[in-house]
Amino acid sequence: MDWEEARRLAYEAGRAAIGPGEPVALPDADGRTLAEPLRALTDLPAFPTSSIDGWAVRGPKPWRPVGRVLAGGVAPPLTEDGTCVEIATGAMVPAGADALVRIEASTRDGDGRVLGEPRVGPVPEWRLPGEEATKDEELLPVGSAVDPAVIGVAATCGYESLSVHRRPRAGLLVFGDELLTGGIPGAGRVRDSLGPQVPGWLRRYGATVDPSAVAGPVQDTLEAHLSAVRGALAEADLVCTTGGTMHGPVDHLHPALTELGAEYLVNTVAVRPGFPMLLARVPGPDGRPRFLAGLPGNPQSAVIALITLVAPLLAGLQGRPAPVLPTVETTDKVRGRGGDTHLALARLGHDGRSATPVGHVGSAMLRGLSNAHGFLVVRPGTEAAAGDLLPFLPLPLLTGERP
Repeated sequence: MDWEEARRLAYEAGRAAIGPGEPVALPDADGRTLAEPLRALTDLPAFPTSSIDGWAVRGPKPWRPVGRVLAGGVAPPLTEDGTCVEIATGAMVPAGADALVRIEASTRDGDGRVLGEPRVGPVPEWRLPGEEATKDEELLPVGSAVDPAVIGVAATCGYESLSVHRRPRAGLLVFGDELLTGGIPGAGRVRDSLGPQVPGWLRRYGATVDPSAVAGPVQDTLEAHLSAVRGALAEADLVCTTGGTMHGPVDHLHPALTELGAEYLVNTVAVRPGFPMLLARVPGPDGRPRFLAGLPGNPQSAVIALITLVAPLLAGLQGRPAPVLPTVETTDKVRGRGGDTHLALARLGHDGRSATPVGHVGSAMLRGLSNAHGFLVVRPGTEAAAGDLLPFLPLPLLTGERP
């Protein structure tokens, strides 16, 4: 299957399986996705608000002070010309006020009356009701990512909680009798590198991964595979497996999926590295589908499969927009891979507009991956020269991290 088509199908499968929203307290909504539009519960600001420290005045000067209003208080209206109240930044402007005079632009006469001139200019000295938003106005649509700024807007409006999509639950099964879970590799056995790293990628894409949902190596028998997959799918919305995606003598994933009545959404992708990847939909006992993503056993290929299929699937399950790839300029040539899409590990420049291919990019290698920010995408039947613009498939970065 074409690489872009595989990503589209994965995303659409996630969107089709999205569940209802759930209310979450504001502090806990960070990183989630809105399941309902965020609407203003009142005008913002809800009342005329002073943006200065000074005087709220009525009529011609001089003005006789008749009171004070601080933030959080309500001043009685000014009903007589020639009167004023002292006002603090953020305080409610009293009804009947004609203007605000900054404290630094005012003086007092011998009788204690206030003199001064209101500032003339395009920027008013107070904020009017509805200046930022009007009651019931949509501030953010369904599918918007919730971050601290969104939480702040919601709090300003008066929300206590937000309706957000549930975080998908993910699990991981590691296949391969040749794998070690500790110690130094040798004597025909290699250290498992996917069990420790895949949960971190899944979390960065918005899934929750309980430590108990990571298991393996699973014994290389059909019975063990079937039992492990069935148990993992009972607890998770998505189960990732590593290895066993081909049809070798100890590759039991495909027979296990057949036994479970799975429907293949993607079964191998025309991409290098990583082509023997798959995504299947498995009927759940509650009528809601579960998903299994088969990642190849080679580490870099597994990560490519994860960001090819799992990332768009999880975006869909969370109600987020389909991922859109930015375009960057490659600083060096990148060879094509015939009729397959080539994903070439690369590191972004400081401006984020260029990318340089990195070394150590074999399918079984991780050194190149650890020095990269993502992959340059070279479409089938093409190759790239230095200076060409290419799509860039980014790896999920730490919050606030930049190249």
